[in-house]
Amino acid sequence: MKKATSLRLREDIVKRISARARAHRRTLTNQVEEYITIAMEVEDNPDLPYFFIKETIKAKEEIKAGLGVPYKFGILR
Repeated sequence: MKKATSLRLREDIVKRISARARAHRRTLTNQVEEYITIAMEVEDNPDLPYFFIKETIKAKEEIKAGLGVPYKFGILR
């Protein structure tokens, strides 16, 4: 469930986030949520690289959407 809240951000940060939100076809709110989610995961897993964490989050969403393919161990093609 989403809850409305208010944040005060510097104008330069809002401009940068807005530009990236448009580039990813997201709303400003969705872009901020994305950044906060990744930042929290990075804080919780300081030993893992940022790219690995970001791709893991993406992979989890793909599995939820039914796009996952089981890996078959020991089979080379």
